[in-house]
Amino acid sequence: MPAWRRRRIAWWLKGVALLAVLVHLPGRHAARSGGLVKVEQSLDRPVLLVGAAIVLGAVSVVVECEFRSAFSQIGFAAVLVGTIAAGAPFVLLSAMAAGDEPSVVRSVHPDHPDRVLTVTDVAFSIDPVHQPELVVGGGWSARHRVLGTWGEGNGPGSHQGAKWYGPDRIVVSSEAGVAPVSGRPGTPHTTAR
Repeated sequence: MPAWRRRRIAWWLKGVALLAVLVHLPGRHAARSGGLVKVEQSLDRPVLLVGAAIVLGAVSVVVECEFRSAFSQIGFAAVLVGTIAAGAPFVLLSAMAAGDEPSVVRSVHPDHPDRVLTVTDVAFSIDPVHQPELVVGGGWSARHRVLGTWGEGNGPGSHQGAKWYGPDRIVVSSEAGVAPVSGRPGTPHTTAR
């Protein structure tokens, strides 16, 4: 294969890799508190999109190289097999973990059906880490506000529950006390039981 064709293929692969990263960025931005829920659910896929970008970048480097001697071909094959063998356990573990959907408890506001309180287990381990969120709106315009994170080692103790308490108030209870939250960004106020 001529050198110009290899370079052209390599640049196309690098362009697709850059496109995968650029598609991931709006989803990562929407994952923050106040972001659009549907954009986050659709585009915040770092293992898929960033992983594909890394693989495409590596393939573009391989395509661009010219191996003239048998020594360079054998040496490159040995490095490639070693890299694949080292990365295979990480790929298998991430594939096994990606199948588990986080547990979500949803509670719709009694007076406003467009307000939903969700409590999600966001931990990537055995110990639960609960994150209550307020989802306001519906469809593509729905936005979420993170109300806090409760886990074993951080914050005011382990999470026990979250519920609606009035028209514009949410109560999150933990071992340390009760935190009434207004749904607006800020730190929750904790009061003892």
